[in-house]
Amino acid sequence: MQKTSIRLIPVIALLAILSILMTLVGVNIRTVHAAQSTVNLQTASPFAILSGTPGITDAGNASTIKGNVGLSPATGAGIGLNCSQVTGTIYSVDGAGPLPCRVTDGPLLVAAKNHLTAAYTDAATRTPLTTVPTELGGTTLTAGVYDSSSTTFGITAGAGPLRLDGQNDPSSVFIFQAPFNGTGLTVGSGSSIVLENGAQACNVFWRVDTANIGTGATFVGTVLALNSITVQNGATVSGRLLARNGAVTLENNTITIPACAASVPGLPNSGELKGQSVLLAAVSLFVLTVGSFLGYAFYKKHSA
Repeated sequence: MQKTSIRLIPVIALLAILSILMTLVGVNIRTVHAAQSTVNLQTASPFAILSGTPGITDAGNASTIKGNVGLSPATGAGIGLNCSQVTGTIYSVDGAGPLPCRVTDGPLLVAAKNHLTAAYTDAATRTPLTTVPTELGGTTLTAGVYDSSSTTFGITAGAGPLRLDGQNDPSSVFIFQAPFNGTGLTVGSGSSIVLENGAQACNVFWRVDTANIGTGATFVGTVLALNSITVQNGATVSGRLLARNGAVTLENNTITIPACAASVPGLPNSGELKGQSVLLAAVSLFVLTVGSFLGYAFYKKHSA
């Protein structure tokens, strides 16, 4: 009876070590699944503003646009910006538009609008989807594809900022889809989007029907709109305003195409191994190996 009990000791020790290992690894390592790739804008990428018809307007001509501006198929006469407002090139389909910075390049604009349509379709068909409430203010989201429980997304200042958590992965991609027949995106006055833990504005995309960004809001991401985009007084955008068919309306805004920092190769986003998790897993594996060896030696000694 005593020998049987002694022989069970290493087995019990081994099971205990395995339990510890599984607990440590299970708590600290998230399930790895395929990461979303970014939405490829191709020739639309250099454009801070791309509009369809009737044009691009800016009340008071006080906005600053850091990137290219283009209007198509409407004529250049619909570009209501001055050259001094744009750090980049203003493109038109004809000889109209602000001088001396305006460049006539219809084929480039056709290509950019086609690539905008492709990007809009790409963002609209991404899966798997996670459905979130209409109100995004006061929430924290990690990388993924999100649709709304209604026909719109809203961010209200009183609810708090929308926080996008990159989980220390600069390649984290955030895609928001709203139905084409909905109101799209409504960003309240004074509201904000905050990027955390490596999330980048270049990897945030809003595929909507229309977008309205309120007074003094701090907005992040590329808007891929089927129709119009309106940005109200004093709002700032780190991203792009790309409207397939409608107008882009500004008022004393700053629009900046975001730079995208290089990603560090590793596990896919939303399935990353944290440094602490790797260390704990390694320590646990070492303990398991040593424990198994000592258990076996103990067993051999006392089973003779």
